[in-house]
Amino acid sequence: MKTLTFLLFGKNEEILLTLKRIIESTPTWNATLLQELDSCKEHLIDYPVDVLLLSSGLSLQEEQEITDYLSQLPYSIGLITHYGGGSGILKNEIYTLFPDLLPG
Repeated sequence: MKTLTFLLFGKNEEILLTLKRIIESTPTWNATLLQELDSCKEHLIDYPVDVLLLSSGLSLQEEQEITDYLSQLPYSIGLITHYGGGSGILKNEIYTLFPDLLPG
């Protein structure tokens, strides 16, 4: 099974922890949580990830700035904006980015 790495960026720690728990319920998926824009940018350079997940509490300016920043990265990255919903919705968003990972 392919390993996926996620960076979860948002302001609500409880929601981020819930998202991390859902993501890491798949054994080969790992998530890092960050709440500050500058830290998020640094992490994306120092530790390339497969998916950046934008969560709740971000300002429109922060969302636009980090989205624009993705085009400056030397690698491609999936982007998910996830503000709520159940674990099934989140996993569907992930499988939309990586349809070859759908369980058989």
